[in-house]
Amino acid sequence: MTTTRPEQPAPAYVPGHDLLAGKVVVVTAAAGAGIGAAVVRRVLEEGAKAVVFSDTHERRLAEAEEALAAEFGADRVRQRVCDVTDEAQVAALLDVADELGGVDVMVNNAGLGGTASVLEMTDEQWLRVLDITLTGTFRCVRAAGQRMVAAGKKGVIVNNASVVGWRAQEGQAHYAAAKAGVMALTRCSAVDLAPHGIRVNAVSPSLAMHPFLAKVTSDELLAELKNREAFGRAAEPWEVANVMVFLASDYASYMTGEVVAVSSQQA
Repeated sequence: MTTTRPEQPAPAYVPGHDLLAGKVVVVTAAAGAGIGAAVVRRVLEEGAKAVVFSDTHERRLAEAEEALAAEFGADRVRQRVCDVTDEAQVAALLDVADELGGVDVMVNNAGLGGTASVLEMTDEQWLRVLDITLTGTFRCVRAAGQRMVAAGKKGVIVNNASVVGWRAQEGQAHYAAAKAGVMALTRCSAVDLAPHGIRVNAVSPSLAMHPFLAKVTSDELLAELKNREAFGRAAEPWEVANVMVFLASDYASYMTGEVVAVSSQQA
């Protein structure tokens, strides 16, 4: 018999400690209210010189830029529409960072999910998820790495993976394969970039609650996923962002090629 786990309250928000002071940070898929948006806010609170964030939704990007500029200063916030399936758009995003001194930290958050049995999944569904989630991350790792090497920067790249890259979940063959690929990409690119002093790591969240997830996921499935967590609740997006900031900071200076689970799932 499955036991329903009591839901523990979320912890108090953690204040910033200037972990990214003076850094120029680029974050993909960061408009709205998910992990990417939490990362943007977190890096600004951690003293970043500037953050350049992207999404494919122009209106949400403009609204987010306006709100963040009012709170943190217009000189510290820039946005640009970017589809990570388009190499030229990825380059244009990093051009904005170059105007601010060049990318020091690249956070690759863009990804696409969906639910379909492997028996009914079409090539189009498979390829779309792989192109955004895995190949899009590759394009951003390559582009950011090239800029960092050219500038002589000992930068940091942080990718967003998922626990489904390790653990099976029904209807998630395309997404799980893509996220497992992100983990492998992280490990191999870390070895390629280590001679240049560039670190590459990833986080692997289990369940982070935000409005978009609630909109596309049934209440029954959300309840089941929460019950798999030892705390009986989803992570707050900022709890995942905190780990990404740690990996981007000098506190993680000897970590590269690692995939860190941000999860309370039971073993």
